[in-house]
Amino acid sequence: MPQVIEWPASPNRQNEVIYRYPDENITWGAQVIVNEYELAVFFRDGKAYDVLGPGRQTLTTLNLPLITSVLTRIAGYGNTPFKAAVIFISTKVNAGKFGTKAQTTELAPLQVFGTFWFKVQDPSLFVTQVVGGQNAYTTEQVNEYLRGFLNEKVIDELSRYDLVTVFTRLDQTSIDTKNGILESFRRIGLDLTDLRFEGIDTTPEYRERLFWLKTGQTSSDTVLRMETVRRSAEELGKSSGGGAALGTGMVLIPQIMTPTGTAAPAPVAALVICPKCGAHVPATSKFCPECGTTLAPPDEATKSCPKCGHTIPATAKFCPNCGTKFE
Repeated sequence: MPQVIEWPASPNRQNEVIYRYPDENITWGAQVIVNEYELAVFFRDGKAYDVLGPGRQTLTTLNLPLITSVLTRIAGYGNTPFKAAVIFISTKVNAGKFGTKAQTTELAPLQVFGTFWFKVQDPSLFVTQVVGGQNAYTTEQVNEYLRGFLNEKVIDELSRYDLVTVFTRLDQTSIDTKNGILESFRRIGLDLTDLRFEGIDTTPEYRERLFWLKTGQTSSDTVLRMETVRRSAEELGKSSGGGAALGTGMVLIPQIMTPTGTAAPAPVAALVICPKCGAHVPATSKFCPECGTTLAPPDEATKSCPKCGHTIPATAKFCPNCGTKFE
């Protein structure tokens, strides 16, 4: 009875990427059965030689021309058997998981995970570079190698993005990352058909910064808005000499009290109450037009961002212009 070489059926067959036929002693005249969505690669001495497609085939020197040319150069070559590993490869689209730690352009730490889909594009190259090159002769070993290979590429790709882009354009980032990694997969004989980020996170410090950059307010912004109004009133009250009545010097800024993202009334000009005569005066005025009293708040009410130079309230935790966090 001739030798029969095939990939045996198994319950987990649909998730398997490769199968190595256990016997490397191959006889001429053996029957090789290659099922649909499979390829059989003959591998010897670290190189992939002949590739057989779907069908039932009898091994002869005609359908194994490459390995035959190698065997004929070996001294004392006999007709049978000959040494070779038969590696069966699935040509279906296979799925794998990845997860790693990375950094953005501003060195914000990231933790990402997701799924990638791939298929064998060049079986000879894949067997040479991954199966034989990495000694990965099982599906588990192949998946482990590809996961590490992909993680390295994801780290490189994400280092080109800023924090806001990664979090607010995750789908587009997935596509761009996949396109950036595609050529690396082709160099090991694979086609990266798709890649999706399914989860992404950063540290609490950068989460707060991200919230500020996206909304213009911190997670405790309601308290900060109240604090801004209170401190503005206190500072203006100081400029009156400390003898003003309750409410004197209160800044009337409706937009400070309007939460971001909610419907707001039409903009109202910011006004202050003159601490001397009680006139309602535009907040940009340095002097009261009614009595000439100085209205400018003290310098401590504002500060400059050390990174971009933008003038901001002294109590701000982040710069609304560039997102810099103040210690």
